[in-house]
Amino acid sequence: MRSSVVVITGALTGIGRATALAFAREGARLVVSGRRDDAGQALVTELRALGTEAEFMRTDVRQESDVQALIDRTVKRFDRLDIAVNSAGTEGQPGPLTDQSAQSYAATFDTNVLGTILCLKHELRVMTAQRSGSIINLSSTMGSRGAAGASIYVASKHAVEGLTKSAALEGASFGVRVNAVAPGPVDTELLNRFAGSADRKAAMAQGVPLKRLGTPEEIAQVILFVASSRAEFLTGEIIHLNGGKTAL
Repeated sequence: MRSSVVVITGALTGIGRATALAFAREGARLVVSGRRDDAGQALVTELRALGTEAEFMRTDVRQESDVQALIDRTVKRFDRLDIAVNSAGTEGQPGPLTDQSAQSYAATFDTNVLGTILCLKHELRVMTAQRSGSIINLSSTMGSRGAAGASIYVASKHAVEGLTKSAALEGASFGVRVNAVAPGPVDTELLNRFAGSADRKAAMAQGVPLKRLGTPEEIAQVILFVASSRAEFLTGEIIHLNGGKTAL
């Protein structure tokens, strides 16, 4: 992992941020992205304090020009791209399907699905040429289940899992691995927004067989493993981390 070149989208909060810090502690060189310059620069300062090289690039994953520039700048700076973590995502607008609209669909799918497509496109462009690389997409327990009141989000994560499997098949002959990590309820800002109240958040934790929420750091450690040479035979898989929810 030391000296590996890593790109992380959605790196400014939650799982993305925890993953950036975890890679930095392993000695990886990082390009982190998000849409807030102040938070991006603060994260870079924190990463560099851990003794690694790090840069921030403002990126909106819904815009192909931004994604292409992110990947091209990474290669220009470090000459390669070893690992990509596609963590940018949104919970969208929770609520019954009858309350959804074309606008709420686009607001979720443009980030969660189009953003993943654009990232995969440009990451694979580089990794297939160098004939190596590991890509990790962020899915969710809802990527393989249904959930009342979260239909658009659920559909977007099902799409991410389909994209992951298809991209893995396209990348396999080039030595590129593509997997997804699918967390259950994790204590992040996104979960707070989705839950909407402390009582509902507590109820979500009680719905986990282990009777607690996951932490971003726990998810980050699994992402590190999936990205690493210790998982070289792993591709096209969805790794579930949800405290036992998929066993219910």
